Amino acid sequence: MGEQRQRFNEEFKQQTVKYIQEQTKTMPEIAQELNIPLKTLHQWKAKYRKFESEPIVSAEKIRELERLLQEKEQQLQAKDQQLADVEEQLAIVKKAVHIFSKPRK
Repeated sequence: MGEQRQRFNEEFKQQTVKYIQEQTKTMPEIAQELNIPLKTLHQWKAKYRKFESEPIVSAEKIRELERLLQEKEQQLQAKDQQLADVEEQLAIVKKAVHIFSKPRK
């Protein structure tokens, strides 16, 4: 006959998800280590995931944050250039207004 299904309580599932989030191992490695099907771990993670438990230092997360930082720096440089251009235009307009607002003699 078929194999009997394992039953896990809610606390075990939550602790397992916390363990997954704190590890630098891959999900398949953890599934093999705990002898729990990978699909089951993914379901538990979707249900019990708490983002404050996510590891801060993971290579993938660092790369993503560095990419976002570069994008933001580029946007900031573009905004700074745009601001400098507008300030220059404003200075020119002020000079023109000053010149043309003088009464003619």
